[in-house]
Amino acid sequence: MPSVAVKLYSVFFKFLLKQRLQSWIQDPIDESSNPYGVTTRPEESVSAPNPCFTDGVATKDIHIDPFTALCIRIFLPESSLSPPEQSHPKSHLRSSLLDPNSINHRRNSYAPSDTGTPRNDSRRSSLDGLNSRSDNNVYRGYSPQPQKCRKLPIMLQFHGGGWVSGSNESVANDFFCRRIAKLCDVIVVAVGYRLAPENKYPAAFDDGLKVLNWLGKQANLAECCKSMGSGARGVGAEFTKAEVQRHIVDAFGASMVEPWLAAHGDPSRFSAIDVFLAGDVICIACSLVYRFSAIDVFLAGDIMCIGCSSVYRSIRCVLLGVSCGANIADYVACKAIEAGKRLDPVKVVAQVLMYPFFIGSIPTKSETRLANSYFYDMPMCLLAWKLFLPKEKFILDHPAGNPLILDRSLKRMPPTLTIVAEHDWMRDRAIAYSEALRNVNVDAPVLEYKDAVHEFATLDMLLKTPQAQACAEDIAIWVKKYISFRGNELSY
Repeated sequence: MPSVAVKLYSVFFKFLLKQRLQSWIQDPIDESSNPYGVTTRPEESVSAPNPCFTDGVATKDIHIDPFTALCIRIFLPESSLSPPEQSHPKSHLRSSLLDPNSINHRRNSYAPSDTGTPRNDSRRSSLDGLNSRSDNNVYRGYSPQPQKCRKLPIMLQFHGGGWVSGSNESVANDFFCRRIAKLCDVIVVAVGYRLAPENKYPAAFDDGLKVLNWLGKQANLAECCKSMGSGARGVGAEFTKAEVQRHIVDAFGASMVEPWLAAHGDPSRFSAIDVFLAGDVICIACSLVYRFSAIDVFLAGDIMCIGCSSVYRSIRCVLLGVSCGANIADYVACKAIEAGKRLDPVKVVAQVLMYPFFIGSIPTKSETRLANSYFYDMPMCLLAWKLFLPKEKFILDHPAGNPLILDRSLKRMPPTLTIVAEHDWMRDRAIAYSEALRNVNVDAPVLEYKDAVHEFATLDMLLKTPQAQACAEDIAIWVKKYISFRGNELSY
């Protein structure tokens, strides 16, 4: 059973949230009065962005849509400063996979950083070599040097809060994303979607998809910059690659290329899921057909057509959603599948649904037995759904809340890890969705945590508990199966 402190905090938490929800129900907000939207409530405790690697992760905020409040926070782990891996011939890499010493070395590279021994790392005490642009102390943050960059996969994270609260820059979400970035060795992009009731459905879902499209745009812009820079040097032009990047600007003259993602986002390797879904690889330029095995693609990195020299790349992207954010993540994954090649080079290779905010008209056993559970009880969540869905569209079997009611095929859904808590009334519906995915041969394991409550791994007072740490580690182990090089992935 949860501790006495958790029970007392749950009572206080529900009292405050219920008052807020009821006030919005009694005094409805005109959605047309604030089309720009709200991503953070005034009463939310927020953490300021920190572009220095003071805690092993640097962060920065970006407002990506001038017409709405949609924003993101990028979490860049310090491991991105390691020298890039040297490229080797395919034969050498294939033989290295068979070398036990090589395998052990790569597995140890994912060991936890806190080993109990002091680290002799100059980056901890100095900003030398980081190109920190610290002239006149104007800016002490990290500015990447492209020639020293390590490429990392990208994880899109959607926070929870019952559609009406929470923030991508809250203290709790900042702590959680830092933990995930370090454990998974990924760049975490936390999405600040618009909240209800100021912006009802489908605003939050549209924001999630808009960020995924923005990532694809950034990848293409970065590749364009590289091509322009290489071409300029080839003809003896006076512009360097960094100077050429400044020439891709918007209408106001601001650079359209996000430097952290351009330098460290991984645009250069296919994942195993690409091969399993595509089979043969066909060059769209000259129509030559290639047949690759999974290990060939892992070892080859970029795929180049020998007929016309076209190079094909993909960005490995993982979706992670917390509570109602899990609903957004599942929607974005579905839309990414429908979009297909239109999202290139972004490929959603996996998703993690942490205690998803599913609901339906036919009550499950957990909804009946745990309706008055901790933190987010069922009556309070119904109020949140009424504030999120337009009045004329409010039904419990709405597609935003019940994924099993949709008339869609689940066969092409990405591998899905579902996290559920024992004392959560939403658990049975999340487990049912995972079973539906497994029935069509999608890798969809379920991890249930005993004596845990809703948001046990992301709520502010529970973030430092052993269960929260164990949950983050379990997520990292599973995610690395789909984002690691062959031989680096961990068994689960």
